[in-house]
Amino acid sequence: MTGRPRGGGVGPARRAGADAPAPPPDGVTPGAVNAHTHLYSALAPFGLPVPSPAPASFPEILRAVWWRLDRALDERALVAGARLHAGEALLAGTTTLVDHHESPGMIEGSLELLADACDTIGIRAVLCYGATERNGGREEAEAGLGECRRFLLANRRPRVRGVVGLHASFTVSDDTVRESGRLCAELGTVLHTHLAEDRCDLDDARARGHAGPLERLFDLGALPPGSILAHGVLLDTRQVERCERAGVWLVQNPRSNRANRVGFATAVAAGTRVALGTDGFPSDLMAEAAALGPPGRDEPRGQVAAATLGVRLAAGRALAAERFAPATLAGDQVWWRGGRVARVTVDGRPVVEHGKLVYADLEELRARAREAAPSVWRRMERLPWPS
Repeated sequence: MTGRPRGGGVGPARRAGADAPAPPPDGVTPGAVNAHTHLYSALAPFGLPVPSPAPASFPEILRAVWWRLDRALDERALVAGARLHAGEALLAGTTTLVDHHESPGMIEGSLELLADACDTIGIRAVLCYGATERNGGREEAEAGLGECRRFLLANRRPRVRGVVGLHASFTVSDDTVRESGRLCAELGTVLHTHLAEDRCDLDDARARGHAGPLERLFDLGALPPGSILAHGVLLDTRQVERCERAGVWLVQNPRSNRANRVGFATAVAAGTRVALGTDGFPSDLMAEAAALGPPGRDEPRGQVAAATLGVRLAAGRALAAERFAPATLAGDQVWWRGGRVARVTVDGRPVVEHGKLVYADLEELRARAREAAPSVWRRMERLPWPS
């Protein structure tokens, strides 16, 4: 679940802090992969309403902020947010976005909008709709899975892929989980979902008779090899090792986890199939790395982050290689000059030159997002908190 700071903190800093690893030296690096994000979250810095009273728990944050925001999205705002997120990602050296999308008021065709937004900016993307029952029950979930199916069958963009999505297991029934697994098998693809981000996910799975949310997904046949599980904050080492054996990816999102006060994903250190995501924060993985050092360690946090960042970035590229031909990913490269991104290619095609986007103007992207956001905030504030 997207984790930009709440209240007056909405709109995170867009450059790495003092604890982050130093930027790469002048030269060329492979493009980074943001293995879990929410494109529409680029709207948040432009006045996201502060709920009152302030949410006191993670489920309250979801109900008060993010589940109302996604219901208030319209086409204009979704496209503006996606284009801005994609443009800023390229300028930070990120060439692939693995997005997890929800817009319950606008399900059909939403992935098409995101795909076009990413494609026109020039970034690579893996898209899904996160099916859920939190607003409209099974009918809503079937519409979400239907959007995944439609997009997977219709998409012909060489730099965009689709997968199947579930919002999180605590927002869907066993029938929906099973259906997602069947859809993955039918279409030869994988599942992307949030997992074990907060205690509410564990409590829900246990109330349904499973040992936990990970075991529930395995029990119901919804985790083919290559599936993508975001967060995993409350997984233990044994569960991480089970994911490893099953060929399932975990994605650590430390800035979001810190902002939501849900903890640090300590056990993921036991796995090698662990990539890095931003969960809606800007797709600057150098900035994300500043939060990779867990609290309480003796080493300076920047040292821990630097040691972990390379491993996470390599895993992200391996994850992307399962969705795209590895030969095409060789053309995703970033040229650094003076600690800044000077040039970027995706599939060998220049998308950033001399530190500027080739296919869009950054200030225009920000202006369009700024213009689209207020109507979303007005609709959002008229919506009740989901139960």
